[in-house]
Amino acid sequence: MLKVSNLEFSYLKKLTLFNTNFNLEKGKNLVLIGESGCGKSTLLKLIYGLFDLDKGTIFWNDIEVLGPKYNLIPGMNFMKYLAQDFDLMPFITVAENVGKHLSNVDLEKKQQRILELLDVVEMTEYASVKAKYLSGGQMQRVAIARVLALEPELLLLDEPFSHIDNFRKNSLRRKLFEYFKLKNITTIIATHDSTDVLSFSDEVLILKAGKIIEKGIPKDIYNSPKSVYIASLFGDVNQISSHFFNEKNDDSILLYPHQLEVVKHSKLKVLVKKTYFRGSHYLIECNYENGTLFFENKTNIDLETVVFLNKKDL
Repeated sequence: MLKVSNLEFSYLKKLTLFNTNFNLEKGKNLVLIGESGCGKSTLLKLIYGLFDLDKGTIFWNDIEVLGPKYNLIPGMNFMKYLAQDFDLMPFITVAENVGKHLSNVDLEKKQQRILELLDVVEMTEYASVKAKYLSGGQMQRVAIARVLALEPELLLLDEPFSHIDNFRKNSLRRKLFEYFKLKNITTIIATHDSTDVLSFSDEVLILKAGKIIEKGIPKDIYNSPKSVYIASLFGDVNQISSHFFNEKNDDSILLYPHQLEVVKHSKLKVLVKKTYFRGSHYLIECNYENGTLFFENKTNIDLETVVFLNKKDL
């Protein structure tokens, strides 16, 4: 189990993370999300032991994670960290990069391990290609395979799919997360992509300005966001007064575009201003008396059309 307790860290005398507490069970996948600069990448580096803490402790089971003050070479050998810069060796092949830290005692076993990992990241056909000839997305896939080579107990990934094409990203994510579960690898992933959160994570931890503001099961947080900030991390969100839906109080309700539908008549009268084709539906941007909101519709709606909206029964 990973246990982070009362963690504080300052960068250039500015407090970057404070009062950070959470536990993560072995084999679970935790995703960190939040706006840029909120502390996601810094937290990964602290867990790996690349920086010294100002305050608090980090334990993996009974082993305390210590920083550069205590280790000649920063980082802990039972975990692996993949940064956003990949750090591949450009003049050796993909296979050589993946197998760089594997033992040469049994070369056949080493080769089998390399081929297994290249299959997981869908890079088998590039095994003999030098890294310098790869695209950014291909380099990222090789870098993922390399950190998996020695099968870490804890894997820390910083935006691991940011350079990968959308058409490949989905299949790659499915294969990787299946592999993590099969090997019982505990993973922490910092990402801006809500798909990583909703589809694959066991838990989500949301940061804002160096603080953890929410932690829980992704489905629960998505269905009942406590703030506009939290909801907006999953996509467009509307903050609408409840009186538009004939509710007694006048509180604000947070609704995603798919939670609104066109009806014959309601208190929520809107004027269509823009439409965006999304394949299976249209995202409609419209104005109403309190500002701008978004809703989804199966068909397009002409600009300047007046329509009425209500909450869907979900």
